[in-house]
Amino acid sequence: MADQLPHALRDHDEFENRLAGRQPAVFLDYDGVLTPIVDRPEDARMSPAMRRVVHELATRCSVCVVSGRDRQVVQVLMGVADLVVAGSHGFDIWHPERGTLSHEAASDFVDLVDSVTEALRAELDQVPGAFVEPKRASVAVHYRLTDGDGRRRVDEVVQGLLAKRPDDLKLTPGKMVYELQPKLDWDKGRAVLYLLDTLGLAGDDQVPLYLGDDVTDEDAFRAVQGRGIAIYVGDQAELDRETAADFTLDSVDEVERFLDTLAR
Repeated sequence: MADQLPHALRDHDEFENRLAGRQPAVFLDYDGVLTPIVDRPEDARMSPAMRRVVHELATRCSVCVVSGRDRQVVQVLMGVADLVVAGSHGFDIWHPERGTLSHEAASDFVDLVDSVTEALRAELDQVPGAFVEPKRASVAVHYRLTDGDGRRRVDEVVQGLLAKRPDDLKLTPGKMVYELQPKLDWDKGRAVLYLLDTLGLAGDDQVPLYLGDDVTDEDAFRAVQGRGIAIYVGDQAELDRETAADFTLDSVDEVERFLDTLAR
């Protein structure tokens, strides 16, 4: 278990000292941060209150959403169309005024994703509760609704596919989900660093804040070390890994309260 982290709300003075009067640039994971984790991915919609707070904050500072989901799916679920969104772990980045932002990893992986999706569905369509979700630059296999035998079968199929295509694919684990991605040196952390530079947010008067809950967010936590503040969202008692986060918030409700304080 990780060491106890200070709390971004209850230890407000400590957080303010870290902020040091600088303008925040806020990066937000979606699932588990802006909306609770749910059994069915399509049910993860932002509450009206969270939508209002995020919209208000975006009038005060830069706000970017960084998600493992497809960018267009996140935009629909958020119901907010005027934020920078980095979908598919940062492979697909969109700006409300500049459109798609091209970068070194923003290539077309349609053929790879299609073939991996077909292989997974052929093996897992008969596993109750398993759900294969193709994305623009990855394929996610959700197993939250499977039983023990189903989870073992999902793991067996995913590991077998990785063994067959070691040069093409890498595995990104998440909360009750496996994500198969192109084997490239690109992740949420690289996406955040790219956005800081591209959007002009790397100055000494700016401080990046990254809020995330999952293991995939650790790349972004590490990316802002020494220049920003990383906030883990979730119950620390359930955190079974070492984390690069600096502070914690216990829940999505606390994220809403925290963002509201930043928006004032």
